[in-house]
Amino acid sequence: MSKFVRSSKYRHVFGTPNKKENCYDNVKVTRSAWDSNKVKVNPKFVSIIWEAGGGGSVAVIPLDTQGKMKPDLPQISGHKGPILDTDFNPFNDNLIATASEDAYVKIWQLPDGGLTSHLIEPAQNLQGHRRKVGTADFNPVANNILATSSTDFQLKIWDIEKGTEAFNIGNHADIIQSVAWNWDGSLLATACKDKKIRVFDPRTNTIAQEAEGHQGVKGSRVIWLGRNNRLFTTGFGKTSERQYMILDHTDLANPLVSCNVDNASGLLMPFFDPDTGVLFLAGKGDGNIRYYEITEEKDYCYYLSEFKSNVPQVGMGWMPKRGCDVSVCEIARLYKAIGTMVEPISFQVPRKSDMFQDDLFPDTFGGEPSLSADEWISGQNAEPKLVSLAPGFQAPARQAQEFTPQKQVLEEGPKNENELRAEYEKLKNRVSYLEAELVKRDARIKELEGK
Repeated sequence: MSKFVRSSKYRHVFGTPNKKENCYDNVKVTRSAWDSNKVKVNPKFVSIIWEAGGGGSVAVIPLDTQGKMKPDLPQISGHKGPILDTDFNPFNDNLIATASEDAYVKIWQLPDGGLTSHLIEPAQNLQGHRRKVGTADFNPVANNILATSSTDFQLKIWDIEKGTEAFNIGNHADIIQSVAWNWDGSLLATACKDKKIRVFDPRTNTIAQEAEGHQGVKGSRVIWLGRNNRLFTTGFGKTSERQYMILDHTDLANPLVSCNVDNASGLLMPFFDPDTGVLFLAGKGDGNIRYYEITEEKDYCYYLSEFKSNVPQVGMGWMPKRGCDVSVCEIARLYKAIGTMVEPISFQVPRKSDMFQDDLFPDTFGGEPSLSADEWISGQNAEPKLVSLAPGFQAPARQAQEFTPQKQVLEEGPKNENELRAEYEKLKNRVSYLEAELVKRDARIKELEGK
């Protein structure tokens, strides 16, 4: 990292938090120890993993419903265990995936205008993981392709419309802490508790690259740096200092950049804007958000400035560029979770002109798929579809992708005492049969040994 003053149009980017009446107040952000961002955002909704007992809940609030939330706020509450991660479908703002400790992944269809009552019945069930599911990430190019990882050390790729598992990657030796798709959705990068960074081709189930990552015992994160297919990772060193690295995905063993940040204890949550090349690092447990410029120059990463606050964040959400206000040169908007409130923070470039600033807002991700799920599964690749944010200072209106799921029925256990007793008798008979088979096998082995 270089801290000398250099010429950059983003040198004077500043962050402005919303006033309290324009925040999402009286919310209960989960206190789960699982490392996730806890908040996800799209141009229609903000989702907050809720602190709830007796199962998992997610509050999905319309973006313009701000202020103090009512105590009986409608929620998604169809999981039997705490929800650990969520992700919005990038091509349909009304679809959200939830991953839970109950080992299920569920897809929910949201009505326009938000929920009016608790949503218990999902649009799709994804069953296949054997332990709690910790991450959920949609493919940025192919429609209805979702990657999930679990503490069973499996990484699964799903076709959520059919409800079927397309690919399974079982090459990890420990818990997967972070999963990220590359720019064109053809490769996956993972950060694992075994302190290794891996790059996979999910459709051939092959490890393209594998190398040692951060050597600290705490968590780590990995993201892709846009079109150049470099990786950016955050984690901890051997002496618990927070650090980041920039890696070439074809040579993970030799980092292009490795830098210590500070000695705070919370994980750094990275967010990258591929349009501007500006990278944001938000530390869990502190109130600071550092931002850097990623370039093709020798040092690759240049420090810009820092947003400082005395209120620590427990999670953070990132608004897609098509949801930002280009009329005020807003290049990014982060949603800071602070326990009982989610606070939007707008990052803007100071410009005097009221004209559209095309140097700040090149064509950006448009929210339309380049491939269908079947095309991607068959091996096709494509670049993301881009749109211009000019004129009108807002993303063009678009039709949401139609979602017609072939719903999968979950295999559930006994629902009452009679069913439980019947299942018990069935299993008891099965055990007796297997014990008898073992006796026969042992007798046969002794017979063969005596010959």
